[in-house]
Amino acid sequence: MVKMGILGAGNIASSMAATMRELDSVECYAVGARDYDRAEAFAKKYGFVKAFGSYDELVKDPEVELIYIATPHSFHYEHIKLCLENGKHVLCEKAFTINEKQAAEVFAMARQKGLLLTEAIWTRYMPMRKRLDDVLESKVIGKPYMLTANLGYVVSDKERIVNPQLGGGALLDLGVYTLNFASMVFGDDVEKITGTAVKNDAGMDMQNSMTLTYKDGKMAVLNSTAMGLSDRKGTIYGDKGFIEVLNINNCEEIRVYDLKRNLVAAYDRPEQISGYEYEVEACVYAIRRGETECRQMPHEESLCMMRWMDELRRQWGVTFPME
Repeated sequence: MVKMGILGAGNIASSMAATMRELDSVECYAVGARDYDRAEAFAKKYGFVKAFGSYDELVKDPEVELIYIATPHSFHYEHIKLCLENGKHVLCEKAFTINEKQAAEVFAMARQKGLLLTEAIWTRYMPMRKRLDDVLESKVIGKPYMLTANLGYVVSDKERIVNPQLGGGALLDLGVYTLNFASMVFGDDVEKITGTAVKNDAGMDMQNSMTLTYKDGKMAVLNSTAMGLSDRKGTIYGDKGFIEVLNINNCEEIRVYDLKRNLVAAYDRPEQISGYEYEVEACVYAIRRGETECRQMPHEESLCMMRWMDELRRQWGVTFPME
């Protein structure tokens, strides 16, 4: 068993903790929060052995092997460094960092120290990702030429969305999933990225539209919004049919249609705890083999996603105080 700690005790930390306690590969060992009472309540609720009232105490516990970072993404850079400096393997929530420069620095640090560092973009680790790969490779829809994807939740009142100090905006919180979907389906050989965004008074993008044009002529048209609820659907258009992915944020079903728009195949998501278990299992697998990255989300893929988001923010004039 890998002794696992959680840095941060918010909502997403709770989802991870509830998942961890169902796994045989990790022990719910320690949680660190900004105050002890919060950490202690979290530890009692989810069965963690230890609670710490600071992140420093968590990372300095010699028993902790792997730390899941569950803080806002504006803090990821400093928290990743804190963990690595204290010899801990790291699974860090998306968006991985604020920009590509930060990501490149911590990846280099992890490699130099021989520690695992990977991004917790759960869609990359799920079995439905492999299922989609298999369906595409079967050529059932022929050659794919275009895809569309959207993700929208009514979260425009959330502090993490509206506040520049927290790396706000829809792009890093929601758009990152649509960009990852495009990357998983069409790859990263992009010739041009363009986009438009609607910003709030603080200069954070509240909704956006992005178009990736690939060197081989494929196109990905993506939308994310923090203002309205979307169907979360991804659609891949081929010359022999099309594929619908129901919920790009946690794929529930893949549907395949022919040229007459008849449904010819459907694949359901296997039973899961929450979906977070796959990234944890991938970390355990990599740690046991002395690897510094997970094959499901290599360092270069995280860097590419940050590079794309850097470019989109440049076009929109979205900047953060810590840059």
